[in-house]
Amino acid sequence: MTYTKAFFEQLDKQDPLAPFQAQFALNAGEIYLDGNSLGARPKAALARAHQVVEQEWGQDLIRSWNKHQWFELPYRIGNKIASLIGAQDGEVVCTDATGLNLYKAVSTALQLNPSRKVVLMEGSNFPTNNYMVQGLLSQLGDEYQVRFVEEEQLLEQIDEQVAVVCLTQVHYKTGRVLDMQAITEYAQQKGCLVVWDLCHSAGALPVDLNGANADLAVGCTYKYLNGGPGSPAFIFVAKRHHNRAQQPLSGWWGHKAPFDFNRDYQPGQGISQMLSGTQAIISLAVAEVGIDLMCAADMQVLRNKSQALTRYFIELLDQECGQYGFELVSPRDDEKRGSQVALSHAQGYPIMQALIDAGVIGDFRAPDILRFGFAPLYNSYVDIWEAVQRFKTIMDEERWREAQFNQRHAVT
Repeated sequence: MTYTKAFFEQLDKQDPLAPFQAQFALNAGEIYLDGNSLGARPKAALARAHQVVEQEWGQDLIRSWNKHQWFELPYRIGNKIASLIGAQDGEVVCTDATGLNLYKAVSTALQLNPSRKVVLMEGSNFPTNNYMVQGLLSQLGDEYQVRFVEEEQLLEQIDEQVAVVCLTQVHYKTGRVLDMQAITEYAQQKGCLVVWDLCHSAGALPVDLNGANADLAVGCTYKYLNGGPGSPAFIFVAKRHHNRAQQPLSGWWGHKAPFDFNRDYQPGQGISQMLSGTQAIISLAVAEVGIDLMCAADMQVLRNKSQALTRYFIELLDQECGQYGFELVSPRDDEKRGSQVALSHAQGYPIMQALIDAGVIGDFRAPDILRFGFAPLYNSYVDIWEAVQRFKTIMDEERWREAQFNQRHAVT
């Protein structure tokens, strides 16, 4: 069919998630399609930041650890995230950065499978995952190694040498979705533990960690959970693994009795030992606002809209810009695609810079990928129409050739 603006306007009128858009601070005239990198700010986050800085820190000071339950924030927010990713209360804490949590998770999994020395990963992972595991294994000794594979060889490379399979459910660059349940089941049949990275899954599609019998998982809150730049990540450990291994970043918050100030470390029980140092209270408090919004949405309704947004974007691009040599890198199959669309083009960088200048905010990933992330809580269907019309104008008029769009910035 040939798409028209009226078609997308009608979809917006029928959208059950449309009321959420008013909860976000969005710039007039701008189409924000980078929620897979940094989520938009919930309007209420500003008031919450003011409250925690002015009142809780500024006036109540040290009393706030008890008065405002600062000490409980990682657990309270962790339980909220658990409800979004198919985990139980007490299986998730919100803390630290994703890379640090991955270090803890893989180390824990290796301790639970001590006779094996191989960690299997996708080489095209977001690089931090590879770097953190490489750093961990270099500390453990030469007998440990990373086995890098790609999706096509994944199952055949999971064998009796592999201790841990560490995978990202939704690929950061292509948006491809792995079958969590099938891969976890296969790996566990081979005697492996599985660690899942949910950075591009949590808040973008329904996740069921316990339904898949996952062992451990990590993820961030600044993308689809709209927690703010650098907001704390989270870590999940299935209850069957609690108290069976000790993560190596043994800071005082993970101690069984942190305010006893004992000389020697004794790990806390359950998920608490996945904490390390003093928590980033302001970031945690602000992140909770976006997480609360996500908890108020129906994840299946959100997933349905995500699939529709990305599908219509792909098809409208085919209609309007099909002659310009873009290659779809993301899967065309709705079920195999996360909440983003990735295109490749030899001039991907200047084209993306021209789009950003025109108020269509996506991002670029080397060597030639244009990424567009769709956040169903605040992206409308008409956003698709408007974005592609601006895209078409840039290509028709070759605006991307302008010198200003061909100067590389530090952050792409």
